[in-house]
Amino acid sequence: MTARAACLDRLVTALAEPGGGARVVRGRPARHGRKAAVLICFFGAADAAPADLRLILIEKSAHLRHHAGQCAFPGGGVEPTDASSEDAAFREAREEVGLHPETVELLGVLPAAHVAAAGYDVTPVVGWWHEQHPLEIVDTVEVAAIHEIRVGDLVDPANRLTWRLPMGHRGPGFTIGELFIWGFTAALLDGLIELAGWQQPWDERRTELVPERFWHRA
Repeated sequence: MTARAACLDRLVTALAEPGGGARVVRGRPARHGRKAAVLICFFGAADAAPADLRLILIEKSAHLRHHAGQCAFPGGGVEPTDASSEDAAFREAREEVGLHPETVELLGVLPAAHVAAAGYDVTPVVGWWHEQHPLEIVDTVEVAAIHEIRVGDLVDPANRLTWRLPMGHRGPGFTIGELFIWGFTAALLDGLIELAGWQQPWDERRTELVPERFWHRA
């Protein structure tokens, strides 16, 4: 078991403060849509610097009705059998990538945010993966690939940009190797990086169209 990285202390404190989580999901108030939850799971060594921490992301299958091809956090709809949004996030991570819920320490829960494309109010759950084990694609319908992303690559200004879609939507994004991270997932990453104090200045004028691989029309 790996003790929680000390470099996460500022983030954990900020998440516990009134209004802290709201700073991450800014501009996306819940709209009484169907409830969903995602798991934002950090892991690494106890003495790791922020740049050396990692996050679990999935790449969604290209044929899905909503969010096809996008990079996302493990997650999905809250079911009647789920005791809470936290339980839903842990269950979905287990069902999608085989993550054992008992190996994750809960760090905080963000306010629900509305994702208009699917009509969901999504609650982001933040955790520390203290006992890593091999992951695998369990839900082959939903998940095309599992990616482990370094925080150092996320905060690197060379990997930051503003994504856009042909209809005019845009927002903060990331390019990590061949991956293009955009939409709600990128907005959460951008907000968490800022809340944790890891943000570095980057050129918001650099704008790129979301590649076809990571965005498929329904």
